Amino acid sequence: MKWENIMNTQKYLIISFLMVALIFPIVVENEYVLHLLILIAMWTILGSTWNLLGGYAGQVSFGHAAFFGIGAYTACILNTKYGVSLWSGLLYAGIAGTIISVPIGAISFRLRGPYLSLSVLAFAAVLRLITLDWASFTGGAVGILLVQPIVSSKASFYYLIVGLAIIALLVINNVLKRRMGYYFIALREDEDAAEALGIYTTRYKLLALSISAFFTGIMGAFYANYTSYIDPYIVFSIGDVSIAMVLVVVLGGIGTFWGPLFGSTVVVLLSECFRNYFAGASVLVYGALIIIVIMFLPKGIVGSFKKRFKIA
Repeated sequence: MKWENIMNTQKYLIISFLMVALIFPIVVENEYVLHLLILIAMWTILGSTWNLLGGYAGQVSFGHAAFFGIGAYTACILNTKYGVSLWSGLLYAGIAGTIISVPIGAISFRLRGPYLSLSVLAFAAVLRLITLDWASFTGGAVGILLVQPIVSSKASFYYLIVGLAIIALLVINNVLKRRMGYYFIALREDEDAAEALGIYTTRYKLLALSISAFFTGIMGAFYANYTSYIDPYIVFSIGDVSIAMVLVVVLGGIGTFWGPLFGSTVVVLLSECFRNYFAGASVLVYGALIIIVIMFLPKGIVGSFKKRFKIA
């Protein structure tokens, strides 16, 4: 009962977050601030979807760039080569991410622990090489330029990403409060015991991966529209996409619902701050601070304080 109450409380918090977010661009007209909020919302979605698989289901992936990149290329290729609307491209990107996740998961989930994590990472590296070599279709290293993105103004992108964030959080919240959510946690705690209880572990691993890949693919398409340009080195980047998703979750609190929001806020703001004030040394300073936070807050920001603030 306590778990259900937590899930219902989170639903109301999500709705409250939406109400505040809707009026924010009216109060704050600074485009740089909107840019930061767009990045925070985008990384919140990416972190939350990774957290569903890695935090709740316990299947750690270092290769989510595969689904991000597939989503970005799906939307861009459908639009530039076949004239498909970029609005439809968001949905097709999510579907493409889900489709590619099934064979990847079917193969990778035969492994456990670090072998699982590295196998998914390998698939992301392979997809990057394919997009580089298949230049006639993907543009190769030159990449793809979107002449007319899905929307044109910062405020429009802000409302779009906030809407997507609300949908993603509501879906994840709904999944977690159902039987599926309990099965995910059972997988994380003891996979062998879950199998002994009759849980078809491979099926639920694939379900967790499919949901995660769907929203990650959509975020790939959103990123392509927001930047108007993609190439294999950007969207299939292990460090800038896959590891960054893990960092957002670990910093915010792995296996906590609101952890990715706190983690993405800290990561985005600190990275921007250090880039402005420390220039070339920003990565070193930023990395050192992250290490300090992880040392003193091993369960992440939310994980370390959830008892005090009553958050999940």
